[in-house]
Amino acid sequence: MVDDNQDAADTLAELLQMLGSEISVAHDGESAVETVVQFAPDVVLLDIGLPDINGYEAARRIRALEGVRQPRLIALTGWGQEQDRRLAAQAGFDDHWTKPVDPERLQQLTR
Repeated sequence: MVDDNQDAADTLAELLQMLGSEISVAHDGESAVETVVQFAPDVVLLDIGLPDINGYEAARRIRALEGVRQPRLIALTGWGQEQDRRLAAQAGFDDHWTKPVDPERLQQLTR
């Protein structure tokens, strides 16, 4: 889970933990890339508007990692225009979800 809004990230992380997921939280793009290397997650929920490198660049860097199992990358963002979805796909995201996310959708991740 990567979001620069600490409260939003912590709340979503708690929900995912209650659903049985093991969670690591990062609050910027650089930390997101480092966490993928160290934590090897199955799924990364990645915000686009981050304070250092944006989510698009973080996704590109994650996809460029060699020798690392690639996670499913989901853009979880307030940016939901068609152009935003296209940019997310070009950066290597598998899915693009807009905030607020439906809890049922999150539950599907844990199945």
